[in-house]
Amino acid sequence: MNQVEIFTDGACRGNPGIGGWGALIRETDSENLIYGGELETTNNIMELTAAIKALEFLKVSSIVVLTTDSKYVMQGITEWIHNWKERDWKTASKKPVLNKGLWKRLDDLTNLHSIKWKWIKAHSGHRENEIADQLANKGIDEL
Repeated sequence: MNQVEIFTDGACRGNPGIGGWGALIRETDSENLIYGGELETTNNIMELTAAIKALEFLKVSSIVVLTTDSKYVMQGITEWIHNWKERDWKTASKKPVLNKGLWKRLDDLTNLHSIKWKWIKAHSGHRENEIADQLANKGIDEL
């Protein structure tokens, strides 16, 4: 099975505000860099979008190690989502889950791959995370 490493990041200038997302996708001997932006968004939406776009980029079912600096994405997809689905997409306090459509899309994509989720501290000098951050800011700058 295809093995892939993915590093994602989202950025926002103002929250909500102008935002961008970026991902470095490493397959075998190649690195692909993808990014984009939105005029009115939030940092959490951009973090989710980065993971979604990176997984959508993959053409075949893969073994993926996906590294994010977003605890929101990491905990949401590995912990919280199970209860959200059991509660019909409601939080523990019975409120609708924010960004439900993005969470559903990410959940659908995770079922196509075997994914190990990893969290890394932002802006800690990690090469791939810094590149993903630069790409997210490029997504903002090119709007």
